[in-house]
Amino acid sequence: MSQIERVAIVGGNHGNELTGVHLVKKFQQYPNLIDRASFETLALLGNLKAIEEGKRYIDKDLNRCFTNQGLQNPQLSSYEDTRAKAIQHILQPQNQPFVDVIVDLHSTTANMGLSLIFCDMHPFLLRLGAYLTSINPMVKIFVNPQSRKGGFLRSLCELGFVIEVGAVAQNILNAELFQQTEQLIYAILDYFEGCNQGNIPQINSTLTFYQYIETIDYPRSDAYGGLRLRGEIQAMIHPQLQFRDYEPLHPGDPMFVTFEGKDILYEGESTVYPIFINEAAYYEKGIAMYLTQKQQERFQRS
Repeated sequence: MSQIERVAIVGGNHGNELTGVHLVKKFQQYPNLIDRASFETLALLGNLKAIEEGKRYIDKDLNRCFTNQGLQNPQLSSYEDTRAKAIQHILQPQNQPFVDVIVDLHSTTANMGLSLIFCDMHPFLLRLGAYLTSINPMVKIFVNPQSRKGGFLRSLCELGFVIEVGAVAQNILNAELFQQTEQLIYAILDYFEGCNQGNIPQINSTLTFYQYIETIDYPRSDAYGGLRLRGEIQAMIHPQLQFRDYEPLHPGDPMFVTFEGKDILYEGESTVYPIFINEAAYYEKGIAMYLTQKQQERFQRS
């Protein structure tokens, strides 16, 4: 791994996720907190208008606007499309290479604790994950290769990843999660500093991580009106599953409950580990939860 020279910490890609917004504002006010000797750290606010209005987005989800096709299309003129192009230029100023690392800060209404989301099984990121989970067992690692193609900000950079914290309501600050996220960021920056100086923290442990399988929608009625629209939601997350992110869901376990009180059971053939359970912002996307497999990667002391 070559030297890390520039790191971007981005908050507020979704304007109503205040943990990232106020952490970035703090870092902008006190840049010494994120300054490290061997690399430059940039603190950047994402969706400025949405932050001002306390909304997730203005016209469309900014964190789906970073596709190569979209960034190169001058005809896309929504606020978020324009802002995505501006962010790309900030992360890659003229005649400079792109930032080496993007740390994209998000919060969720799901009970995700402190989660890191990687686009792939990059060895550097897996070792970072192993280090962070060894010093803080609350940290969870989610690997989602699908996000490489989804127009996410983190996909612009080989070492881009998300810090996702929850459960916290939209437009609300949770002091405990705010402070835990802040300390996690400092640990990440210190790890990068150690790597640059040749003092890579020794790892001799097994990394447990969660690999994406699929997304699950809520049970819905048939599409209506002859249009290709999702029907109305017919069931809710079951009380026995609510807030149980990263916990096992076995075949036959209750998954949803209808408005009439009928349980809908998980019909898969193997145990899975749901995450992003009942995320408020995913209702419009037709996602009730992600299903993952629990896996392990062994790291030997180098």
